[in-house]
Amino acid sequence: MPKALVTGITGQDGSYLAELLLAKGYQVHGMIRKASTFNTERIEHIYQDPHDPAARLFLHYGDLANAEQLTNLIYNVRPDEIYHLGALSHVKVSFDIPEYTGDVTGLGTTRILDAVRRSGVKARFYQASSSEMFGSAPPPQSETTTFQPRSPYAIAKVYSYWMAVNYRQAYGVFATNGILFNHESPRRGETFVTRKVTRAVARIRAGMQKKVFLGNLESKRDWGYAPEYVEAMWSMLQRDAADDFVLGTGESHSVRELVEEAFGYAGLDWHDHVEIDQGYFRKFVRPNEIFFLLNFSDAGQLAGDLIEDRR
Repeated sequence: MPKALVTGITGQDGSYLAELLLAKGYQVHGMIRKASTFNTERIEHIYQDPHDPAARLFLHYGDLANAEQLTNLIYNVRPDEIYHLGALSHVKVSFDIPEYTGDVTGLGTTRILDAVRRSGVKARFYQASSSEMFGSAPPPQSETTTFQPRSPYAIAKVYSYWMAVNYRQAYGVFATNGILFNHESPRRGETFVTRKVTRAVARIRAGMQKKVFLGNLESKRDWGYAPEYVEAMWSMLQRDAADDFVLGTGESHSVRELVEEAFGYAGLDWHDHVEIDQGYFRKFVRPNEIFFLLNFSDAGQLAGDLIEDRR
């Protein structure tokens, strides 16, 4: 039975990935942070009592800021595959706490990679990179596009990306970067614009609120579907050699289009309910606003091939 360790297992991608790995017969170990409240809603439907002899999902307390903890976890679990999805992943929040973002999102990756190297565990490593790393680079962006990050979050992700490449080249670690464009689902966090809009539409339709406050409606993103993207993550670690891949749909849509579609679906006129709040622009600094992210990938058309296989 193959073993997988997933950081960020309680997030959108982590929960879908855990489902996928369990369906493929894996024993899944997820790392969660100790807190006074539980944050396991997304995986409650697959949680198993560890006392059950048939249990294949196990949760471990850990912290990306604690190297000793990470080393012990990897040494004790001895996973065949590590999916590093954990990070402080909200761009706007990263401006407010840039040092913490760098520690967790950037150095956290180094701590895991070095734990793999020092422990001698022959685990394949997936680094969840982000299209935010392209930043102000002109679209369309692909594997050959130069990174031009525009936020502390994106800068930390660029650091993690190159650390994965370095450990692959210097130490022979099977380290793969998946540079994923935006991907959404009903499990997306409610602070992200897609869920913020859809949740507001439902509440407005039900008479529970009247307005929703948004930022730049002209920002364009390449939006995909999270369950398909986690299949691609798994596929990347099944290859003969580690490499770096960009994953997206090749289509781009504006936040305005999202708003029009969502409100129109509910029979509402979005002009009556949407207000623009300059506070939601990237830290009030227009030069740091990313207007257009669109994937154009030459890496074997991995996403397209995966979807064709599903059909």
